[in-house]
Amino acid sequence: MKKQIRQHQKRELKLQRKRMRDLRGRRLGLYIHVPFCRRKCDYCDFYSLANSEDRMKDYVRALLLNLEELAPRTEGYVLDTIYLGGGTPSILPENALKQLFKAIHKEYHLARDCEITVEVNPDSVTPSLLKTLRHGGVNRISMGVQSAHDEELSLLNRLHTFEQAERAVGMIRKAGFKNLNLDLIFGLPDQTMEAWQESVEAILALEPEHISMYALTLEEGTPLWQRQDELNLVGNDDQADEYLWAVNRLAEMGYEQYEVSNFAKEGYRSRHNMKYWLGQEYVGVGPSAHSDFGGRRYSYVRDLEGYISGMLNGGVIVDSSEMIPPEERGYEYLMLRMRTVEGIEGNEYGSTFRMNFTPVEKKLELFRDSGWVVQEDNGRWHFTPTGFLLSNQLIGELLESQEENRLEVMLATHRAQQAAEAAEAAAKEAAAEEASVEA
Repeated sequence: MKKQIRQHQKRELKLQRKRMRDLRGRRLGLYIHVPFCRRKCDYCDFYSLANSEDRMKDYVRALLLNLEELAPRTEGYVLDTIYLGGGTPSILPENALKQLFKAIHKEYHLARDCEITVEVNPDSVTPSLLKTLRHGGVNRISMGVQSAHDEELSLLNRLHTFEQAERAVGMIRKAGFKNLNLDLIFGLPDQTMEAWQESVEAILALEPEHISMYALTLEEGTPLWQRQDELNLVGNDDQADEYLWAVNRLAEMGYEQYEVSNFAKEGYRSRHNMKYWLGQEYVGVGPSAHSDFGGRRYSYVRDLEGYISGMLNGGVIVDSSEMIPPEERGYEYLMLRMRTVEGIEGNEYGSTFRMNFTPVEKKLELFRDSGWVVQEDNGRWHFTPTGFLLSNQLIGELLESQEENRLEVMLATHRAQQAAEAAEAAAKEAAAEEASVEA
């Protein structure tokens, strides 16, 4: 009995110490880029490669070494979000996934409520894979569905049907996952409002906790971009109508819009993605991965072979690196936080970045008159759904107003300095003349 009590006390002490570390540690997100796909989607501009399964083993070796070397730099931090994106992380061999999760749990301190997300495609979901993910601590699944119409999926060069997506959701739920995101794309070529509404309703019927909804963007160099002259593209007005209809429909079903493209049931916002939008620290590993850590922003080479060779043979894998001055952080605050419903606030902006909020506020007041932004009772400004549609343009105008004010301040400071220098020179000249007369 005494032995059992001592064991219980040890367990409690261990848990208490862990809780204290959680409280003391600074919060950090970890992103792992998996650059493999069975087939490249025609709209995708993310760094990923098809038909490169033979490089997975060496990639995982390089990734494990990357995680090991990075770990000492994160001492004093607690990982509260982990995100495996790509590419298609779910096509990695299960043994490789087990190795990754084992390394993460060994090398890093994870918060008790750490959000661990893995991206999957419907065609790659199996009960065995889901079991592996559960055992690895994964508690959030993000799946690209994109459309409920097979002809639209075929146009995008997706490998799956909508029926496969439905089956995958069933497997995910059966495996015990209670936090599921599903992706949708609107504004597809030849897409009618009716077809878009059918896709939204089909996704709602699957009852995910989170929905991400993106407008089709033709990225330069992608197959869709190369074929754009052949496509019957949806006009901007029709695309806007699809977006606004979906925003209202999702709200009716209890999904809060908390970012331009993201909607969640209460308590199910993507905590990892919020780190990006709120300017919080995160580290990335893998080819093309980005980090914002320790006041420095850096990225790794957008090249699988370069990344593998650099990690395994001691070469350079950093593609870019820069310290971020406070002024630039101020611009990022405007750019990133206006993507969210939290928005921005004048006192917060001024006290954090020592920058004048007045020119930004004047611009926001003009936006409010147009119905693009609202100001809450607590003073925070954020976009309306219509404003979110125009967010790229409107955020650009906010940044321009701040830059113009910065240049005016710099010019005024320069002129004041010149006047002071001229006054000082005149005083010295007068003093010299006076001394000459006295002599």
